[in-house]
Amino acid sequence: MRLFDLTGKVAIITGSSRGIGRAIAENMAACGAKVVISSRKAEPCEAVAASIRASGGQAIAIPANISDKAQMEQLVAQTRSQLGPIDILVCNAASNPYYGPSTGMGDEVFEKIMRNNVLSNHWLCQMVRPDMAAKKNGAIIIISSIGGLQGSSTIGMYCVSKAADMQVARNLAVEWGPDNIRVNCIAPGVIQTDFAKAIHEDQRVLDVVESQLPLRRIGQPDDIAGIAVMLAGAAGNYITGQTIVADGGMVIR
Repeated sequence: MRLFDLTGKVAIITGSSRGIGRAIAENMAACGAKVVISSRKAEPCEAVAASIRASGGQAIAIPANISDKAQMEQLVAQTRSQLGPIDILVCNAASNPYYGPSTGMGDEVFEKIMRNNVLSNHWLCQMVRPDMAAKKNGAIIIISSIGGLQGSSTIGMYCVSKAADMQVARNLAVEWGPDNIRVNCIAPGVIQTDFAKAIHEDQRVLDVVESQLPLRRIGQPDDIAGIAVMLAGAAGNYITGQTIVADGGMVIR
C-alpha cells in the first residue's frame, strides 16, 4: 500500500461534487489525503465532504467558479488556511456549452471554453506551485479527454481545449521537473457521468458504443479515480508530462 498511500497529503479537486471528480476525491480520501471538494454550488460540495467524513475520511468544502480568477485564488488561500500547504491538484472541472460544428460558432463560446478548460487550469497550477516547490514534491493532474486526440464535427472546440491541456501538462512538466513537481493528464473515454448521458441513458446507443469497445463496456468514475491516485502517490513518482488514456480501448479499436 505504500505506493498508493496519501496520508497527510492536501489535495484540491475541482468539479468534485459529482462524477469523476467526486470519485477521485473519495478515493484519495480513502488513501489518507485531506481533500477539498470544490464546484460552483456550496450545497453539493458540502454533501460530498460530509459523506467522506462519515466514511472516516478528511474533507472540507470550498465552492468556487473556475471561470473567476479571484475565486480560484480564494480556493487556494482557504485550503492553505484550513489544511496547510497543497500537495496535490486535480483540475477536473470543465465545460462544453456548445454542440455543433465550429463554423459559425460565436467568439464568446470559444472564449468561454478556453477560459474554463485551459486558462483556469493554468491559474490553479501557478497558484499551487509555490507550496510544491518549497517541499520539492508535488503532483498535478489535469483531466483531459480522448477528444484531445481526435477530430470532431460536433464538440470540436471542446476537443481543442482538451488537446491544449495535454500541452499545458507537457510544458509545466519540463519547467517544474527540477522541483520534483509532476504534471500529467488523464484522457478518459466514455464514462458514465452526466456529461455522457446521451450515451448511457439510451440503451440502443449504449449497445452500439459498447459493441465497438474492446472491453465491451463504458467506463465508471472509479476507473479514472484509480489512475489519479496512482499519479498522486509514490506509484507515480517517475511519471511526468504524460497523457494516460483510459477509454476501454476506443482510440485503438
